[in-house]
Amino acid sequence: MKLDEVTISRAIIDEFSKVFLDYTEVDVALVGGGPANLVAAKYLAEAGLKTVIYEKKLSVGGGMWAGGMMFPRIVVQEEARHILDDFDINYHEYEEGYYIANSVEAVGKLISASTTAGAEIFNLVNVEDVMIRDNDEVCGLVINWTAVEIGRLHVDPLAIRARVVVDGTGHEAAVCNTVQRKVPGAKLGELGVVGEKPMWADVGERMLVETTKEVYPNLYVDGMAANAVAGAPRMGPVFGGMLISGKQVADLIIERLK
Repeated sequence: MKLDEVTISRAIIDEFSKVFLDYTEVDVALVGGGPANLVAAKYLAEAGLKTVIYEKKLSVGGGMWAGGMMFPRIVVQEEARHILDDFDINYHEYEEGYYIANSVEAVGKLISASTTAGAEIFNLVNVEDVMIRDNDEVCGLVINWTAVEIGRLHVDPLAIRARVVVDGTGHEAAVCNTVQRKVPGAKLGELGVVGEKPMWADVGERMLVETTKEVYPNLYVDGMAANAVAGAPRMGPVFGGMLISGKQVADLIIERLK
């Protein structure tokens, strides 16, 4: 078979353009491709909701790739073990209630499961703003290429419409901070965006159940972003809470939209 470079280029541009246009209107737009949003994307897509993830970096998976201090292993507690099973992630028990998994395998299977379920992932896309309508309710996202942000180029963005937005941007809680900064009088949650406390794995993991929720009309938070908004502690390389948070936010949205 003789290959033609232009045909290859056309195939890539044609296919991407079709998908990108199709996802300018979605049910759920998840910002950040970390483990919580990857988990959420699988369950949302399986429920028949049109789901997209926007990740500003080249790779998705957030901080899970590196495990703890670049040792590619993660800990998951008993309460989240069933999610490892859902994603067919291998693990073994280290001590009672503590399960060890390979962080690289875990991320790979989270990505595979979410895309196989039908979620779309756009990497190298930065969410720089939200769209609002009546009563300042969030109704979509304003996006641009990450390279534009890095290059500090004056390039106008594009917009996508979403029934629901999920901020899964980790420590930054970037979407929530944008809303709080740009919408006069906006109050996210009970106290606004507080910022995360220092590490306390036990409390941080347990509080994720409470902090994963809708914090502003049509804007939900999950994962570390949820704790950052509420002023809860960071968790470190234990990822059970992140997985549970992703499942929980998906359940909340499915119940609402379906």
